[in-house]
Amino acid sequence: MPGKIRQYFRDRKDDVRNSAGGSGVIGKLILALLVVYLLVSVVLGMYWSSEPDAFSVREHTRSVASSMGREPVTGFATTVTMIRIAETLLEKPGGYISNDIFPPGVWLDNMPSWEFGVLVQLRDLSRAMRRDIARSQSQSAEDPDLTIAEPQFNFDSGSWAIPSTEAEYRRGIAALKRYLNRLSSPEQSRAQFYARADNLANWLADLETRIGSLSRTLGESVGKASVSDAVANMDMDNPLQEEARGIDVKTPWTQIDDVLYEARGSSWALLHIFRAIEVDFRKVLQDKNAMSSVKQVIIELEGAQGPMWSPVVLNGSGFGVLANHSLTMAAYLSRASAAISDMRDLLSRG
Repeated sequence: MPGKIRQYFRDRKDDVRNSAGGSGVIGKLILALLVVYLLVSVVLGMYWSSEPDAFSVREHTRSVASSMGREPVTGFATTVTMIRIAETLLEKPGGYISNDIFPPGVWLDNMPSWEFGVLVQLRDLSRAMRRDIARSQSQSAEDPDLTIAEPQFNFDSGSWAIPSTEAEYRRGIAALKRYLNRLSSPEQSRAQFYARADNLANWLADLETRIGSLSRTLGESVGKASVSDAVANMDMDNPLQEEARGIDVKTPWTQIDDVLYEARGSSWALLHIFRAIEVDFRKVLQDKNAMSSVKQVIIELEGAQGPMWSPVVLNGSGFGVLANHSLTMAAYLSRASAAISDMRDLLSRG
């Protein structure tokens, strides 16, 4: 009897060992798969984080016009550039990342910030197209396709399903393509593009505030005194009294790279938009002697698209040993903003 009991426990012990050995193999297999998945995600994340290259607006305009068998009428370059910018958002490496819920997209933050910068400029231009550029006067009817495109690009940028952001943006792209087809068709004259000084100036006014806000936020990477606090603490009755400087406002270190890449996305989109404006608004720019201002904006935006050689965004102090990428970007955008201000002034003159 004792021998049978001992044999029983030996059998149970062997069963436990066999079970542990089998689960150990499964555990090692799962661990190996997890490591491979993480390595693939890291490599994909690095590839997806690469910014799209700039493209030639003139060559792209000629190519699209040739494929459609149309003449590149006024407004053609701007519209095809908007379409190309929107398609780049969806078709670049990794596709549209801002609404990803799985790795590696969910781990990335620089590229979603870049996408948001591009999207803001696309939204502003589509609103200007619907509100001003495609209408002859305030009482004119809005273009039916632009009334679809503008709200589609303003759809929630983070929706991943029912409906997805990509599906809504593609509807906006389809509406722009219909507008382009009507604009360039000799048989259909209902679509219009009014390349006037006032239309361009209205869009530039909105753009100037956008760039000013970005420049300010970039500059706050090293901390700046709050203007509102400094003004509020001034003693108006005694101008010789030293006023309080105000509380320093500084961008949190966790958001510095996000702000920088949003600015890079905005400047990437604006670089192509201004190249298109240089084509479609050429006559009015020459009449107002504003062509040099457009060239200056393009030069500054090209500088803002310089390659990032550092693997991380550096945030050295203003005159410190290390570089400060945010201040470098702010300098380019500030000069672009100054050229835009000159453009608005020239366009407003009779």
